[in-house]
Amino acid sequence: MPSNQQSELDKFDAMAANWWDPDGEMKALHDINPLRTDYIEQRAGLKGLKVLDVGCGAGVLAEAMAQRGAHVTGIDLATDTIEAAKRHAEQAGLDIDYRVISSRELAAEQAGAFDIVVAYEMLEHVDEPAHTVDDCARLAAAGGDLFFSTINRNPISWAAAIGAGEYILRLLPRGTHEYAKLIKPAELSAWCRASSLHVADLTGMFYNPILRRATLGHRPDVNYFIHATKPGA
Repeated sequence: MPSNQQSELDKFDAMAANWWDPDGEMKALHDINPLRTDYIEQRAGLKGLKVLDVGCGAGVLAEAMAQRGAHVTGIDLATDTIEAAKRHAEQAGLDIDYRVISSRELAAEQAGAFDIVVAYEMLEHVDEPAHTVDDCARLAAAGGDLFFSTINRNPISWAAAIGAGEYILRLLPRGTHEYAKLIKPAELSAWCRASSLHVADLTGMFYNPILRRATLGHRPDVNYFIHATKPGA
């Protein structure tokens, strides 16, 4: 594993203990979670479906989807966050299959196994995001839905997500994001098409840290979501 990737895993493992504190280091994640869960449910449904959460962290999204009736598998390579996810799911009485495994390894095991594949706020933390998108495409069933969210790479996003978000407002610990690893919408869309996916929707998200509210339907200047679909059989 490249050393840069290991440093990313170490970064998130260090936050594992406080991941579920809605007013802690991950408070922005908690604030936007209802909206990002709604985005999936409104566009693809959740109840009764097999869902894979790639880069699930300590399970904030995975639990929200399970609470809405999905059969959820969550994967991550940060072992401490997976342990935190398992503990919290047990306390909440939720049956979620958490595994420490890469998307590439799981794709070799369970290609086409999931109705929905989600990779939220993780592509900007991996060394080869195009490969992760391809793994997600392989893991999705024919006719399945895929959801991605990440941060655009431009001066506005640097100012908002890194400058303000990490250094001024301290919404996240300093060093959470590296500007060079942020992803332009055109790049992510191209990776989807290269993996034989159809980009059904691309929309920006705006997060107000004062009101702690998030809304969709904006220009994708900073945070944005993509809904892609895999062709049917």
